[in-house]
Amino acid sequence: MLITKGIGFSKLIKWTFHHVAWLLALMGVVAALYHYNILSIHIPWLPISVIGTAVAFYVGFKNNQAYDRMWEARKIWGGIINDSRSWGMMVDGFVSNLFADEKISGGEIHQIKQRLIYRHIAWLYAHRSQLLIATPWEHISQDGAIGKTAAYYQKNFGIGLLDDEITRTELKLFLPPTEHDRLIAHVNTATQIINEQSRDLAELRERGLIEDFRHMELANLLRAFYTLQGKNERIKKFPLPRQYANMSRYFVGIFIMLLPFSMIPELMRVAEGGWAVWLSVPITALIGWVYVMMEIVGDYTENPFQGMANDIPMMSLCRVIEIDLREMLGETDLPPAVKAKDGVLM
Repeated sequence: MLITKGIGFSKLIKWTFHHVAWLLALMGVVAALYHYNILSIHIPWLPISVIGTAVAFYVGFKNNQAYDRMWEARKIWGGIINDSRSWGMMVDGFVSNLFADEKISGGEIHQIKQRLIYRHIAWLYAHRSQLLIATPWEHISQDGAIGKTAAYYQKNFGIGLLDDEITRTELKLFLPPTEHDRLIAHVNTATQIINEQSRDLAELRERGLIEDFRHMELANLLRAFYTLQGKNERIKKFPLPRQYANMSRYFVGIFIMLLPFSMIPELMRVAEGGWAVWLSVPITALIGWVYVMMEIVGDYTENPFQGMANDIPMMSLCRVIEIDLREMLGETDLPPAVKAKDGVLM
């Protein structure tokens, strides 16, 4: 997630320089053809403006849907934060000797609380890791320049900024060795971790360390975690429909290909002199750049879990929850909060 007040001009150029370059090259070639009378065709401005308006509406619709996906993902993670704190509070307050026939020591109760809370922290990081697995339609899975560009963005403006945080989030730090080896062998580790929590609660109920009402309340929270996990997986595994995601790219391409054959002759006629043809190049390229950027913004926003700068900051959110829950256990040796790097919070 970008956290700076604005996107600096230098960073904007770094991200979009290749688009600026090919737009200037295209417009420059067309302008040269007109300047040396090699090309004389002139498309009237009216049909181009109609196409441009239609494309703007279409791309605008796509961007609205892409933003909705991103904002829904952030709301889901907000729910995970709230319910995780509730989980820590209930585990801390509910697990006790109050209803137990055979009392256990305070140290044993603390170990049970720690096991339940640590297992939940493991679920957070497992869920995050699974959401970062690339799907076939994401940029990093594409061949050629798109895939290479995505890999560059991930390394320099995305998950590559978190290399020093990996050792603090390994599941083996939060799960017993035998439980860790068993759970990570499943296809969906996060799902099995929640199921393990359910089994643990059932055992605690049998031992009388929680009674029916407390068992039900904790089980309802586990169901809420499944619901939130499923919502995130729905966004991850169901793409923005391709007819909207891809057709807008074709429409923008058609508009940009037609644009210079209308804009450049028009500008040459309005401004007299040899300099007019070269002034038309940056002006036409700028119009094309606006449409390209509208398309790219939506294209990179529609997948909020692909490890790039515009992602939901899942690592930061997981760390916030981890710190809160471990403080509920009375721990003081806590990991530091995840900090933004180069204006990007992951």
